[in-house]
Amino acid sequence: MKAVRYHQYGDSGVLAHEDVPTPEAGPGQVLVKVTATSFNPADAMLRAGYLKEVLPLELPHVPGVDVTGSVAGIGAGVTGWAEGDAVAAFLPLTADGASAEYALAPAEVLAAVPEGVDLVDAAALPGVGLTALQALFEHGGLQAGQRVLVNGAGGAVGGYAVQLAHRAGAVVTATASPRSADRVRGHGADEIIDYTAAPVAEAARGGFDVVVNLAPNPPEEIAALAGLTADGGVLISATTEPPAEPGRGVRTVRMAVRSDADQLAGLLARVATGDLKIDVADRRPLAELAAVHAQADQGGLAGKTVIVA
Repeated sequence: MKAVRYHQYGDSGVLAHEDVPTPEAGPGQVLVKVTATSFNPADAMLRAGYLKEVLPLELPHVPGVDVTGSVAGIGAGVTGWAEGDAVAAFLPLTADGASAEYALAPAEVLAAVPEGVDLVDAAALPGVGLTALQALFEHGGLQAGQRVLVNGAGGAVGGYAVQLAHRAGAVVTATASPRSADRVRGHGADEIIDYTAAPVAEAARGGFDVVVNLAPNPPEEIAALAGLTADGGVLISATTEPPAEPGRGVRTVRMAVRSDADQLAGLLARVATGDLKIDVADRRPLAELAAVHAQADQGGLAGKTVIVA
């Protein structure tokens, strides 16, 4: 089969589109015929070696933590799946990923993709959708009527955070640049702050019950976000480490997304009913993955790019 992998850490030039053996499903595993994966910033950070102390990889490594496709093989002990079933998953970060024609997945991370959900577009959902869901509801405990600030709403995670918070009955303030403002407003933001015009801490009215930070901030900016959080509220950051004890009963969380098949199945069901919209900025063939990484390294990748196997 064809796969993209790297044999050493480095820039996008280490990514090679090459022939590799097709894997076989072992105990507890499912072999997935890949329809698509997507680019995540974590893929580039792993490739560059920035995370090798905490997330060491066995090289050569196949990137791609999101996957959609169909069941092509079932390992010993696996029940509940049949060949041909449409599936999606957020794969373990340190295992070989889905930038290939076939990929292995632990059976417990797989979610069924409902009829009517496009398998290519659905590859843009797992990691970012789970991040938004877990930030808002697991860590933030968001409830109807509360005020939420989504900082970095123009990004892939931010779009889902705005949609999910709006659907939950929250009052949503979102930060976005002018180029993404209309899209964010369409997702349900009640107020949009143009962070390119003024610092968020100056433009926003404070007292947010939940603040979700999805932008890379220097320490002074994340501290300012804590200052916008209501007494007893919560600041969740998926990027910069937040201040440990900002006072006023404010709780802070530095979160990391985890795979959850039930949550992913719920998100996909909402896509099927039209309650959640998947945003795809670009679709590229597997052979162009190195070019996608290069574009991302140069800061030129906007929105979510799906990689079609």
